[in-house]
Amino acid sequence: MTTQQKEQTIALAAVFQAASLVEELARTGDVSSEATQPMIDSLFVQNPDNFDSIYGESAEGLGRGLETLLTVSDKSSGQISPDVTRYALSLLHLERKLSKAPGMLDALGQGIQQASRQADHFSNTHPNTIAALADLYKQTLSQLSFRIRVTGNPTYLQNAATADKVRAILLSGILPFYGARSADAAGSYSSVADATLTSVATC
Repeated sequence: MTTQQKEQTIALAAVFQAASLVEELARTGDVSSEATQPMIDSLFVQNPDNFDSIYGESAEGLGRGLETLLTVSDKSSGQISPDVTRYALSLLHLERKLSKAPGMLDALGQGIQQASRQADHFSNTHPNTIAALADLYKQTLSQLSFRIRVTGNPTYLQNAATADKVRAILLSGILPFYGARSADAAGSYSSVADATLTSVATC
């Protein structure tokens, strides 16, 4: 596996981890902090020196995403919720929309820097930090013509804290491409998304 293929696999695993977490959160109202933490942490890795700086050299925190990706790639190995695949494809489509909106990319970068102040004062996954990230998602990505529709148990989705966590996780699903662009580790920003989108679409 080449370096570029490895980076594309890690980026796609992060997308599927975000998608899987959103599906579970919308359905049950709760998700594993072990799987959520690396996704939220990755949002605060600004201007990484290389792609490994985002998730770590072995990407240990993306085990759930890698497992989900393998399941999607090998249809005979098991089934996942159609919503997981839908969210993953939606995140990739949203990234392509975002790549054509440089002003919004700048706003995202500035918003993450502001949210990092909350993270420094509290923690990366403190409710105040999650709320700041959720608000950033609403002020930016929710304004694009394409929006991700999350379905699940209305009791959980109508809870403000749960809704904030859903938006923060969705935001983290965009980061693999944002981070790759900052690190210049995977070539063109949009080319990584194009390659991964093709991979999912042909599974």
